[in-house]
Amino acid sequence: MINKSKPVKDVKVIDEKDGGFSPSQIKKFINEVKVEATKIVWPERKVTIGLTAVVVILSAVASLYLGTVDLLLGKIVASFLK
Repeated sequence: MINKSKPVKDVKVIDEKDGGFSPSQIKKFINEVKVEATKIVWPERKVTIGLTAVVVILSAVASLYLGTVDLLLGKIVASFLK
């Protein structure tokens, strides 16, 4: 995806002697967060649903594999302990 946002102005780094917790600095921070939040590019619904399905399927396959390995190793250890 191509990001069509406007270039960001140079942001001044807040020094400790600038009073980083003053109300004006907090207001400035909140405004900068709002500007950055407008630059978020969300995926389309179809892409989101597809990727969610991939995650659910891979999680199910991994849990089945690990459950099977756990069951088999448990039986092997139990047979040695008898």
